[in-house]
Formats: sequence, structure tokens, C-alpha cells
Amino acid sequence: FLFKEGDRFLQAANACRFWPTGRGIYHNENKTFLVWCNEEDHLRLISMQMGGDLGEVYRRLVTAVNDIEKRIPFSHHDRLGFLTFCPTNLGTTVRASVHIKVPKLAANKAKLEEIATRYNLQVRGTRGEHTEAEGGVYDIS
Repeated sequence: FLFKEGDRFLQAANACRFWPTGRGIYHNENKTFLVWCNEEDHLRLISMQMGGDLGEVYRRLVTAVNDIEKRIPFSHHDRLGFLTFCPTNLGTTVRASVHIKVPKLAANKAKLEEIATRYNLQVRGTRGEHTEAEGGVYDIS
């Protein structure tokens, strides 16, 4: 769950100056809910767990977002939506993904990208943007 040192894009935006000072990760006992402070954005809320109970993952996230919003209002712009440091996260700021093992498609990355494009999905490595898959497991969002 630890942050990776800022990638070249974050470095170019001067987003990871003084790394790792001023950053932190908080999590529940089961490590199914995490709060990353000052990684790519000021706050990143992560709800995750093994298995297929997406409803539980979503309910946990919504409960946390509502609790935080009661104490600290999120910045919002009428046209842009919720504001973040990273422009690709503007708007709803939500990215839902699954980690899934697709060994046959992993052997043919071009086919995997073709299928993902057809359904407007993004394919990433399990460690985030600009990373490779590990053992045929991809982050699909």
C-alpha cells in the first residue's frame, strides 16, 4: 500500500517535491479501506477487498465519503465538478477498477488493449498508471 516515488509526470508537475514528507496512509484493521494523503491528489479514498462483493466495497466507500464530507467539504466547481490536483481526476473523481487475471489476453497485449478500447476501459498494471502487469493480473477500469 505504500506510495511509489513520484513518476516522471508527477515530477514534471512539481507534485512530489520533498518526497516523502507530508504524505501518509491510514487504513482500517482489515486493510479494506485506505486513505492516502498527498500522493497524486490531496486525498485518495480506496475501498477494496478480495472476492466479488462489489456492493460491500461500494457501500464502505460511500459511507466514508459522506462522513468525511460532513467534516471537510470537498472543493467543487459548477462546470468542472470536484476539483483535484491531477486534471484527469476532475469531475466525479471516481475510478472503479478490478484486478483480474487474464493469462491468455496477457500473452497478447494488443488484443487486450483492443477489447478494452471497444468497451471504453483502461488497462493498467497492478501498481497503477505506467506500470506493467504482474503474473497476468491487470487493473481494469
